[in-house]
Amino acid sequence: MKLQRKNRLRALSLGAVAVSGALALTACGSDDTGTGSSDSSSSAANSSIKCDDAKGQLLANGSSAQKNAIDAWVKQFVTACKDVQINYKSEGSGAGVTAFTQGQVAFAGSDSALKPEEVTASKEVCKDGQGIDLPMVGGPIAVGYNVPGAEGLVLDAETLAKIFDSKITNWNDAAIAKLNPDAKLPDLKIQAFHRSDESGTTDNFTKYLIAAAPDQWKYEGGKAWQAKGGQSASGSSGVAQQVKQTSGAISYMELSYAKDGIAAAKLNTGASEPVEATVENATTAIADAKVVGTGKDLALELNRATKADGAYPITLVTYEIVCDKGNKADTLAATKAFLTYIASEDGQKILAENDYAPIPEEIIAKVRTTVASLS
Repeated sequence: MKLQRKNRLRALSLGAVAVSGALALTACGSDDTGTGSSDSSSSAANSSIKCDDAKGQLLANGSSAQKNAIDAWVKQFVTACKDVQINYKSEGSGAGVTAFTQGQVAFAGSDSALKPEEVTASKEVCKDGQGIDLPMVGGPIAVGYNVPGAEGLVLDAETLAKIFDSKITNWNDAAIAKLNPDAKLPDLKIQAFHRSDESGTTDNFTKYLIAAAPDQWKYEGGKAWQAKGGQSASGSSGVAQQVKQTSGAISYMELSYAKDGIAAAKLNTGASEPVEATVENATTAIADAKVVGTGKDLALELNRATKADGAYPITLVTYEIVCDKGNKADTLAATKAFLTYIASEDGQKILAENDYAPIPEEIIAKVRTTVASLS
């Protein structure tokens, strides 16, 4: 089993692909992804994109977690398919699902699978069909912090639960010191930031706390933040900005946002050593996920309380939500062309450069088949 798993993970360790080209994208809270570019690699990626009859404007909304991945994909896609414009607003998973069920967008991005009531609502806009979840982007949710002189901190689920529930309020608290015996912890107030908008990142972060620290985290979870106290900001870029500029701050964000003055904590999960928030460690966690969706729906279930070596438990999967049947005729061709590209080998390769994890081959193969069948 170990050899089989190593082979599978080796297959998932995809090299980065440089991106270039014009961007036809409007997104809230836009950040510079900082990616490099290469004419030869860009041309190779563009040559694999099949535009077919794709044309017009695609409107989409949702997860800010995948925004940097969407940026990179769109740069490539609109360079190859010049008759298509893509407008992706990263207003959060909740806003994206609402926009989709109200028929305002061709597809939505969400870090949480559709709930039963959302599937029911989608049937109003998907003629003779319903909304389905297509996993496209994986990646670790980093616990980013800004504590001067205290890099390389280790935290665990119980301590995080107490920090984000305002029960641990100072960085030199005994619980943090116990996990970091060699660290110089300052006498500094903890400034915990959470998402103000409904967010799949919040949902995934709290699912981890519920699974790994049930005695300390008594909230039900979901896209809306429920714990006491703390401060809030909108979007992944919003909480990242607050952590960058606030001494003593801590928050949860996708790894691609944990940079430029933000350190990412390692997690003590009970494994042989603390686990870092890396693409490889997120891929290890996703590789153990189970498909729990039915029919063409490919919703996944991750093991949030894993103690496996090298498995980073605060990992999310972002879904593109689309109608299996009944997509609007004027956007169907462009939707299928774009989703076909991002699920392709070239599309998935771009993820690693932007600190995201590719979806395991056995799952993304099912996504490709499903995208081809959209009508």
